[in-house]
Amino acid sequence: MGDESAVTILVVRARDGDQRAWDAIVDRYAPLVWSVCRRFGLDRLDSDDVGQTVWLRLLENLPRLREPAALPGWLERTTKNECLRVAKSRRRLERTEERIKREPPEHADAFDELLESNAAARDNALLREAFAQLPDRYRQLLLLLMADPPVSYEEISRRLDRPIGSIGPQRARSLAALRKKLVEMDMAGVGLRTTGR
Repeated sequence: MGDESAVTILVVRARDGDQRAWDAIVDRYAPLVWSVCRRFGLDRLDSDDVGQTVWLRLLENLPRLREPAALPGWLERTTKNECLRVAKSRRRLERTEERIKREPPEHADAFDELLESNAAARDNALLREAFAQLPDRYRQLLLLLMADPPVSYEEISRRLDRPIGSIGPQRARSLAALRKKLVEMDMAGVGLRTTGR
């Protein structure tokens, strides 16, 4: 059986809901996705986000894939496009960081007020310190998730140029990173309350 016919069989079975076929596609082509991410010089977190988005797009587009044998090319193009989006977002983030160095971000005061109203001054200082040590993409996301009035996932997606489907997992990673920083600072008892949207 040729490689093209094997790919076609896997795609057809995955379309029909065969979980083993889907797993086989992911196992077979994950190295391709990661190699494209490496070529673009993405770090592990960005590569994970790109991979998650590529597999989500494949899942959404699998029924419309006209040429199942063309799957490797489709995956490579989709991964490149997503890497370009992340690189563009990274450049925008770097420009934002430069602007933030010159002027405080518009959400800084709201975050400070939230911290002051939620915990004792000592805990606030430690929480602020842990928050400041997070990667910028985590800080930006958490600030938007804690904004008052609340910001919708659609608006967060637009502002951060991220797929809506990636916001929940990125929120979980951001909060996990914040908790880890707090634990590292021997502050496991300090929590950050956010509401799910």
